[in-house]
Amino acid sequence: FQVQAMMKTMSTGNCTLNVPAKNSYRMVVLGASRVGKSSIVSRFLNGRFEDQYTPTIEDFHRKVYNIRGDMYQLDILDTSGNHPFPAMRRLSILTGDVFILVFSLDNRESFDEVKRLQKQILEVKSCLKNKTKESADLPMVICGNKNDHSEIYRKVRSDEGENLVSSDENCAYFEVSAKKNTNVDEMFYVLFSMAKLPHEMSPALHRKISIQYGDTFQQKSFRMRRVKDMDAYGMISPFARRPSVNSDLKYIKSKVLREGQSREREKCTIQ
Repeated sequence: FQVQAMMKTMSTGNCTLNVPAKNSYRMVVLGASRVGKSSIVSRFLNGRFEDQYTPTIEDFHRKVYNIRGDMYQLDILDTSGNHPFPAMRRLSILTGDVFILVFSLDNRESFDEVKRLQKQILEVKSCLKNKTKESADLPMVICGNKNDHSEIYRKVRSDEGENLVSSDENCAYFEVSAKKNTNVDEMFYVLFSMAKLPHEMSPALHRKISIQYGDTFQQKSFRMRRVKDMDAYGMISPFARRPSVNSDLKYIKSKVLREGQSREREKCTIQ
């Protein structure tokens, strides 16, 4: 097989966006059921909180950025808390670049699940690292959600969460509320900083652009008349589809066989 070339073309409406593969990343969100994973993703993408709970099987989102004329892409994989397919979860970990592990501060079992997930991620990524001789760090945030609840409902102490990240400079702990939007922006800012991504990818640090501006989005001279001093823009891709399992397997296989450059990931095309 052959891995797709360095530039990927993505259709959005009547335009195409060219994103260098080296600027394309995948964020994987993991945790038990009902801890607020999808709510955190919704805050990141739309700035909204949904009160109604809908179980997630697996949701895929894509956001593209124009930051000082350079294009970036962030794929977001919002996983199921039930993990009905362990092999798929392992594949999600293998293809992930940055991770958010979510538990609920009022649920001890969800914290124990995060500890298991953290261990699994480190083991899986360590195995891949040994095979590929990569030296890349593993940016990860452990997120205690629902800190808007009264302390009488708390089942996990702050120091317990902090202990999970104390020995890893590429891992941080935050207590957040997706409902109240507390510490969510700060969490993403730190995560992207650890991943050495532009801090403007954080929700509060770029202008949100609708799909109607897609034709001019990738131009280095792109500016909004209403915002003359800002040079960072983000746009949600409305028709993003998760790359196939076959594409992900090819990507991992290419890394193990050391064929092509390490970030030449085969990506899907939005239609």
